[in-house]
Amino acid sequence: MADMADVLALVDDIFFQAKLMETARQVGVELKMVANGEAFTAAAASDPPRLMLVDLNARQGALEAVERLGKSGNPLPVIAFLSHVQVELAERARAAGCRQVLPRSKFTAELAEILRQAKQ
Repeated sequence: MADMADVLALVDDIFFQAKLMETARQVGVELKMVANGEAFTAAAASDPPRLMLVDLNARQGALEAVERLGKSGNPLPVIAFLSHVQVELAERARAAGCRQVLPRSKFTAELAEILRQAKQ
């Protein structure tokens, strides 16, 4: 398990993936990116990271992946982000076990600090 990533992220937006990768590089955090919920839960189970990030607007099962992790008793912190108008989706993510659910704008503004949590 020497290749364990500090952060596992479920993001399918290629522009946002690039921003995440660049910010992770700047703060010295190893980031593993997946684009669907199935890959996310598989990676979390086989190679647990210190922190998990989820774009709840990812098209391939993001909320379902968070729900599966919650049901499996996942002890790892999950931080999710979404459009600020998606109040119901935010509630469902919190109920599924997300430690934090942030509007995308706040998540982006605090990205470096969020990623640094994985180093602590």
